[in-house]
Amino acid sequence: MINLPAFDSLSAITGWFDAMPAFDKAAADAARDRQAQLTKPPGSLGRLEELAVFMAGWHGDPRPRVMSAQSLVFAGNHGICCHGVNPFPQEVTTQMVTNFERGGAAINQLARAAGATLSVVALDLERPTADFTTGPAMSEEECLDSMRHGAEAVDPAADVILLGEMGIGNSTVAAALAHACFGGEPGDWVGRGTGADDERVALKSSVVAKGRQAHADATGLGILAALGGREQAAICGAVLAARAARIPVLLDGFICSASAAPLYAAAPALLDHCIVSHASAEPGHARLCAALGKSPLLDLGMALGEGTGAALALSILRGALECHNGMATFAEAGIGGA
Repeated sequence: MINLPAFDSLSAITGWFDAMPAFDKAAADAARDRQAQLTKPPGSLGRLEELAVFMAGWHGDPRPRVMSAQSLVFAGNHGICCHGVNPFPQEVTTQMVTNFERGGAAINQLARAAGATLSVVALDLERPTADFTTGPAMSEEECLDSMRHGAEAVDPAADVILLGEMGIGNSTVAAALAHACFGGEPGDWVGRGTGADDERVALKSSVVAKGRQAHADATGLGILAALGGREQAAICGAVLAARAARIPVLLDGFICSASAAPLYAAAPALLDHCIVSHASAEPGHARLCAALGKSPLLDLGMALGEGTGAALALSILRGALECHNGMATFAEAGIGGA
């Protein structure tokens, strides 16, 4: 069981940071020293070396391993769909959850290939959140309830957590969250999502602007309740639970990164154990990653969601740790210059 305080209020969560586990510098330094002794030129494995050190620091082990990986996909529906921001009906969210459960989606294939167990958590799909242009998307209690669901879904025995989402309309929600957390113009954050044309992209920008205007005073996790969705809140809950258990997190693309942005707005260090898995084709993602101070691991032109980028990143992470733990040192290999 993961030891977390009760999700009693959004304002209290920011104060959790002081009691959260921190990066183990001694383990990371030991991992870095090992990297310097492996049979390769220093730095020649690039980010694979960084990943090994990152995992060492969060696992508290100079030779970390991924024996168990959990992929979590949270699904929700959104009141702002009443504005026509998405070309597909919200029933598609439920249909895709069924597809996940039957093993027919891209994330099923990629999670299996990467060696991750997949869990899909549907959050009140029959009851969309409210239209955030006329009021908060969720009450504080609704937001906290979804955060609890996200936290409870995390397997405390996992060595890494992969996070993804599904929800018709949630690219607009992601844009609204990013805009509220980091400013700029609404259009800086809005993309085509599931195939919006130019007219619908303009509509999405207008909806994002109205939402931010309606909740101009929202800050930190208040942004999550005002503009987010249940799957975004669940992602935040899962990120917090993973931190409490010292489990590193692979965030998926734009929507997943934006879901976690209110945690960053509340306390930036709450995302220190998170890696952005891939650079989404959504145009706002590069700006968002820069604001979060994170460099995506992969860039494959993807924008599917579902945690697919995180599953691919897991394969890279496994490769990094295989090299870190399995390679010989110069001394072990009897190579001169050790």
